[in-house]
Amino acid sequence: MKRLIVGLSLLMLGGCATNGQAPWSSLMSPASCAKPGSDQELALNLANDMANDGKLHASLANLQSLPDTLPQVRQRKAKVYRLLGRPQAEPLYRSLLGTCMAAEGEHGLGQLAVAKGDNAQALIYLQRAAQLAPTDEKIRNDLGVVYLNQLRLEDARFEFLTAMELKSSDTLAAINLVTLLIYQDNWTQAVQVVGQVNLSPEQVTEAQARAEALKGIRAPAGTEKAQVAAVTDTATPTIK
Repeated sequence: MKRLIVGLSLLMLGGCATNGQAPWSSLMSPASCAKPGSDQELALNLANDMANDGKLHASLANLQSLPDTLPQVRQRKAKVYRLLGRPQAEPLYRSLLGTCMAAEGEHGLGQLAVAKGDNAQALIYLQRAAQLAPTDEKIRNDLGVVYLNQLRLEDARFEFLTAMELKSSDTLAAINLVTLLIYQDNWTQAVQVVGQVNLSPEQVTEAQARAEALKGIRAPAGTEKAQVAAVTDTATPTIK
């Protein structure tokens, strides 16, 4: 009986999915992907630039001329659909699992789960994504956000610091760390972080609003979605 219990525990920890996903072992060795042609690469880059500029519909129009057989195309489509709040995002992200873009698939599914307020499921996806792509600062930041939403503060702090060190020019993780420190009423360290990364007054105000929302204090108008506000590439214009 003891061996049976241990065996079941190892199976659960091994990442055997209950939602039709591939076993953990296959996720750790994702298949290779075909490289897009030069013209396709240009179109992908153009679509990505448009999405970053907020031209989501134009980005999607450019992607629709490319073959869905390429995981790179499906990943960018999934991102645009997610930002537009369209249901097509989830199946596209799932189609990336087991490919060379499995980390991006897990990350996107995690972002969708956070947007739904399902932090428990988001944690599963984002932990897998971090295992597959441990140096991706956006994944580490978003994993920290889920920990923060769950008030696992030390875990959140670890992920935010990791994201900051991986890409010092990206201030999102710094804003989230300041949010955590303000939530803890640790203003001394919060001020130190603000000075180190040169956060603007607006960014500090944003962090304070999120911390107040986490404490259950009524936040200023437009910050009622503070739990998901810190997740990268969200669709709502008033949040990052």
